[in-house]
Amino acid sequence: MEGLSAPLAHVVLHEPEIPNNTGNIGRTCVALGASLHLIHPLGFDIDEKACRRAGLDYWPRLSVREHESFERYREDAAPPRLWALTTRATRSVFDVDLRRGDHVLFGRESRGLPDALLDAVGDRCVSLPMLAGERSLNLSNAVCVVLYEIARRAREAGEATIDAGGRLRLD
Repeated sequence: MEGLSAPLAHVVLHEPEIPNNTGNIGRTCVALGASLHLIHPLGFDIDEKACRRAGLDYWPRLSVREHESFERYREDAAPPRLWALTTRATRSVFDVDLRRGDHVLFGRESRGLPDALLDAVGDRCVSLPMLAGERSLNLSNAVCVVLYEIARRAREAGEATIDAGGRLRLD
């Protein structure tokens, strides 16, 4: 992400549990120029040895920050626009004004986001549309959908381009 003036977006994982999901999310963040925020406790290690053993060769290129708690994240990152993705929301990510640089909060794989965090975000709770009766998407898939929607919108706003080789460039 070196040389970028601002990340595409900030992915915020609240107490992630599954290392493979976080690894996939990290790879997507690197591919799209997004930052990753991890709120503790984590269900796994992300020290250098653990990342090397897992084959996360892209991890050194990832802009990642760890936070002790949601409160510390809000203090340290001071997100100007924070969205929360939850199956309990009535508005879709496609119906709100997602912008480059937004922070998007995702819950843990087994339980989603706690009510207190959803209350803290207020009217910025959004969901991904699914057929009735379906529970949710895999966390890494949900993050991917949201980041590509933000990239699409950044392109429409003239803040990103796709070059002749099909590569994304954040302007």
